[in-house]
Amino acid sequence: MTVTLRSLETAVPPTILIQSQARDVFAAQPGLTRLGQRLVRTCFDSAAIDTRHTAVAEMSVDFHGPDPVFYDGETGLLLSPSTKVRNDLFTAESTKLFIEAAGKALAACEGLGPADVTHVITVSCTGFFNPGPDYKVVRALGLDASVQRYHLGFMGCYAAFPALRAAKAFCDADPNAVVLVVSAELCSLHVRTSNNPDTIMGSSLFADGAAAAVVTARELPTTAPVVVLDHFETVLTPVGEDSMAWNIGDEGFEMVLDSYVPHIIDEHIVGALAPLLAHEPELGAFPYRDIRHWAIHPGGRSILDKVEAKLELTEEQLVPARETLRNYGNMSSATVLFVLKHILDQPATDPRESICAMAFGPGLTVETGLFTKVSPVSTAPADTDVSADSRALGGELAGAIRG
Repeated sequence: MTVTLRSLETAVPPTILIQSQARDVFAAQPGLTRLGQRLVRTCFDSAAIDTRHTAVAEMSVDFHGPDPVFYDGETGLLLSPSTKVRNDLFTAESTKLFIEAAGKALAACEGLGPADVTHVITVSCTGFFNPGPDYKVVRALGLDASVQRYHLGFMGCYAAFPALRAAKAFCDADPNAVVLVVSAELCSLHVRTSNNPDTIMGSSLFADGAAAAVVTARELPTTAPVVVLDHFETVLTPVGEDSMAWNIGDEGFEMVLDSYVPHIIDEHIVGALAPLLAHEPELGAFPYRDIRHWAIHPGGRSILDKVEAKLELTEEQLVPARETLRNYGNMSSATVLFVLKHILDQPATDPRESICAMAFGPGLTVETGLFTKVSPVSTAPADTDVSADSRALGGELAGAIRG
């Protein structure tokens, strides 16, 4: 049985943070030491990020309103709201993103609609509320009240993989299952001024966004590329438990992101990939760059640099991850789905192209996935009858997915 991701869509809040402007705001905060100021400038300038999105409208330097809570545009001060205040905003704003991304994914899925959905899996590590986002999605999109609902909370940047793996398991168990997977993260709710290097690093990287996918084993025609979910693996590195963590504090959630994380990844990435590639020995027998696409979670520029160098990948293979980082920053669990969408949107040169996907999170946990991008590729002359060609391609794609 072949389980396929048939649509993948993203959503971001409207407020855009310009990295250089955010850097200047953070560097100007009172209480920063000279070292803290240097760290702010270094982290922000070396992050390889141009823009990020935030659900906190008042964090824009152009926003001016009464009674600021997160950022006072008149004084230029970053404020310190309580965890409750931050979580209340998460409840309101993440709900919008969950619903928007889920609605777009369903609308983009050919041959399926809200009435077909049997399972909903939501993902987030940046806030909590109940009835949760799984409930909100069901109600807002008019899904059947009997839809099975699951929420994966507080797992961190790798959580899209357990969500997709669960979706595949549901579809393997029931060929008629249609699983809606939705991840939404509001990391910017938890930024704060500090001299702590981990906090500064997080403030320079993290952002807000959502992504949603429809997964099913149903055989359906499609004119767009789809992704076959072939294999998943999880590996815990022997070191790094204290190097990446996500804790709840009185003034928001607190990120631990040690500068040694890229070195841990450099030392253990080959071993982490071994169980995944063991499923396809023919792939493991060749250089890593022979796998066409790499969907790497862009936890930071240095992490991508280490992955590219260690696996001897080409610059082109890291473009989806680097462009996602540059345009959106690190949106925790949603980010790797943005990277995967970038790959899906690229013009295909072959009907079937391998994708190796990878994300890193607390533990240190390495989640990996081996997928196949299946595309309707045309090589017909320009004067070929378009409708006939489209019908032929649809048949070829359906056969490729089944095969």
